[in-house]
Amino acid sequence: MLQTFLPLFIMTFGICLFIVLMQFLWRYIDDMVGKGLGIPVLGEMFFYAALFLLPMALPLAILLASLMTFGNLGERLELLAMKSAGVSLIHIMRPLMITIGIISIGAFFFQNNAMPVVQVKLYSLLYSMRQKSPELDIPEGVFYGEITGYNVYVKQKDNKTGLLKDVMIYDYSDGFNNARVIKADSGRLKTSADKLFLVLSLFNGESFENLKNQTGSAGAKVAVPYRRETFGTKEILIEFDANFTRTDESFMQNQYMGKKLNDLQTSIDSMTVRLDSIKALNAKSVYEMSYRRTFSKPKREEGNQAGSSQVNNTDSLKKKQDEPAVIIDFDSLYQAQPASGKAALLVRAKSNIESVKADYYFKAATMGDEAYKVRRHLTEWHKKFTLSFACMVFFFIGAPLGAIIRKGGLGMPVVISVILFIFYYIVDNIGFKMARDGVWAAWEGMWLSSAVLAPLGIFLTYKAVNDSVILNADTYLNALKNLIGKRSGRKVEKKEVIIFTPDYEAILPRLDKLANDCASYLKGHKRWLNYITFWRQGGKDHTAEQLAAEMDGIIEELANSDQNLLLNKLMDYPVIGGYNQLNANLNGKIGLALGILIPIGLPIYLLATYQRKLLRHDIQVVQKTSRELEDMIKSLETKN
Repeated sequence: MLQTFLPLFIMTFGICLFIVLMQFLWRYIDDMVGKGLGIPVLGEMFFYAALFLLPMALPLAILLASLMTFGNLGERLELLAMKSAGVSLIHIMRPLMITIGIISIGAFFFQNNAMPVVQVKLYSLLYSMRQKSPELDIPEGVFYGEITGYNVYVKQKDNKTGLLKDVMIYDYSDGFNNARVIKADSGRLKTSADKLFLVLSLFNGESFENLKNQTGSAGAKVAVPYRRETFGTKEILIEFDANFTRTDESFMQNQYMGKKLNDLQTSIDSMTVRLDSIKALNAKSVYEMSYRRTFSKPKREEGNQAGSSQVNNTDSLKKKQDEPAVIIDFDSLYQAQPASGKAALLVRAKSNIESVKADYYFKAATMGDEAYKVRRHLTEWHKKFTLSFACMVFFFIGAPLGAIIRKGGLGMPVVISVILFIFYYIVDNIGFKMARDGVWAAWEGMWLSSAVLAPLGIFLTYKAVNDSVILNADTYLNALKNLIGKRSGRKVEKKEVIIFTPDYEAILPRLDKLANDCASYLKGHKRWLNYITFWRQGGKDHTAEQLAAEMDGIIEELANSDQNLLLNKLMDYPVIGGYNQLNANLNGKIGLALGILIPIGLPIYLLATYQRKLLRHDIQVVQKTSRELEDMIKSLETKN
């Protein structure tokens, strides 16, 4: 099993890692193109990106490899041979279960020990790449604004000599009000040796700039002076850092992405205490600023003073503290003011409200930031475990699924794996965003995908161990045919060797009894049943089961006959089964409660009524066929 699984796992892991790495490349391609980054920097970035994306590729690789492994075994009938030798599916899966367990444990240690370092390195490198100035390449015929403080226009470039023709430069490095315009017939652009400056050499041109406004002694504005310069050769030095500077990693290491499990737990505990203290202070501030607290304070202070003067009289202190707040009629006070006083009060109230509102917004933003940090630490804490559990879940989905579908190769397994992984990825992202935004608790969001897929793995493993045909299309097709009454007919063939000849005389009373029982059943079981009675009675139709059992017994005995006419007539008997009432496993009270829910109960009732009609038709056919067989046996005995 390991010789079959491990090569497939290595191959699928490489393919999956390449796919997710390409997706990462397309996501950050804009930060890399046109920056003049060297091969070592790009190689380092791809190396860290591959390690960063390993948690995404590993579960998909396990799913695909296990699905292909057991699909190949089932397609080559090797799985069937092992089962026929008495080896159960769980025993066959045991070596791979141990292997996946080791991989899961390794994935946990990778998430806890290596992933913080990888994330710090990768995000620091990406941030440095974003801050890197683009490689200088001035196009023809358009204004180039990638140089900070300058706009450069070049009409034509000579790619061989590097000469720029018809150059126009807008220099607004000192502000737009002090802009300078330079125009030259030609020029050359080069970078200084330390790559910190651009040296622009211009030939045969002129420049124009406004000088700062001059004001007179009385403050009146005078004419704005300007300067115009004509030059044959002019050099301009422009600050332009073309080097690749790495960002300090210490900032990233203090974030949630750069911490191990113990560090995350320590940070969560300290930040939770801080958040609780902020909440307590905000709540106290809200209470202190409320009008009820303000106007009840004098009463409480009076009670506190009385209590301080009479320390031993605790009952009196408690009584004064429990006195109700002073009730003031604000409307009457407001109406007693003149119009100017009312306006002043309204302006003052509005100003206070705006001040309180701004203060609450600031406090809410501060508390929201702290809560967000706590949630991000919690999601990262749970993320250390979810990868290992996802590896186990995907194995117990892929291995049983491969044993059921029995299709190997890269066809059907790839399609099923991609569909399942896309479903897992969507559910996992939904849970992560819910936990990150505080809609759900952190453990609910981060374990959502595992909680959804784990029952699927258990169900598929159970079905595979019991050799279920859950994914066989014929199973569902036959169930649908049985639901609508389109079933295959009964087949009875003449036996080449007959050991026991049927006792026709003993069978005649049985046929007569079966026909009479069918008539009694049809008389007592009408096509339509009262809705309330249908849900109240519950239980299976034992009478129909007894009739089917008696019919099968007669068919089994008459199948030993050497008369072709009898054998052909036996094939007229229908196959009775699958017509148990849909409420068979419900007792009367539960069934009645379900029936009251009309949107659920009514469709079930209508479907059961249709099946009741089909069952009545089958019973009529059984009655008719039994009478015809009875007549045929009697005529056969008369001839003999």
